[in-house]
Amino acid sequence: MPGPVAAAAPLSSGQAAKVARAAAPFCYGEPSTPAADINDLKGRFSSSNWMPTLQEMYKRRWPSGEKLAIAQANDKYWTQFVNTKSFDGFAESMMVAIHEETHMWDLDPSRTKWNEYTASWINASQQATNVPLQGGFPRKEILPLITDKLSDSMDGIYLRDSQQGAYLLQGVLAELNAGLTGLPAVTVVQEFIKGVGASNARDIAATNLRYLLLYLRVAKDKHPDYWAKIKNEPKLRELVLTQFLRTAYWLEKSAPYTGKIGSPDADKITATNYAPANIAIVEEFTGATVRRDTDKHCTT
Repeated sequence: MPGPVAAAAPLSSGQAAKVARAAAPFCYGEPSTPAADINDLKGRFSSSNWMPTLQEMYKRRWPSGEKLAIAQANDKYWTQFVNTKSFDGFAESMMVAIHEETHMWDLDPSRTKWNEYTASWINASQQATNVPLQGGFPRKEILPLITDKLSDSMDGIYLRDSQQGAYLLQGVLAELNAGLTGLPAVTVVQEFIKGVGASNARDIAATNLRYLLLYLRVAKDKHPDYWAKIKNEPKLRELVLTQFLRTAYWLEKSAPYTGKIGSPDADKITATNYAPANIAIVEEFTGATVRRDTDKHCTT
């Protein structure tokens, strides 16, 4: 992977982003070992040992997942998301379970004040905290910029729904961050996934990046006062850059498993995310130049 990778040092999110941007090119990356043997865990899996199994499974294959599971181990809602009937079902349910537990960590009142500031669990060594949001406008305002049907099912949930469509930037960032943990959660255990419970993991990541880019475009074009406020928030600009590169990183890692953890539409949505107007907005907002070639997880 060309360029330095900002994933190992235990820096705050702001420090990590500043270091990365100061030493271009910056490439997003984080440790994962998807070929690590976990067949012994499958062999002794039961409905009573699912949490130790979850932590050990990710310790071997994706340490960020292990750290998140440890951080959220006492959350009472895990059992609503985790399938404990079989190991294969358990692995497949991780997309939803890790996605939702990311929400639980991010939106904990000790870290987030709705529409004022937010937090994002990014990986084992990087978490963004106290990221100012400055309010915003309803995310449904991006709908006119979506001229295809590639994300139609999610558009109906997050944009056209009367409650969800009224969410501001907080909702856009929260869904993107959860999608960016749900995707690696199943990418690293893809060989055990036999059903459809994780079949849109790649689509979720690509679509929520689409929403963020379009939200920034509408902010600039329709809400110039708000645009000026958020463009003057370094932590928010750093988070946007990290999430843009992180999306590219995990979409690349998961690409071989299209059909199992994502539809072909995910790559079509990604192509629209790299349209000139979308690249222009992310570069203007973050101050970084992102790569368009095979190393899309990097800046130049």
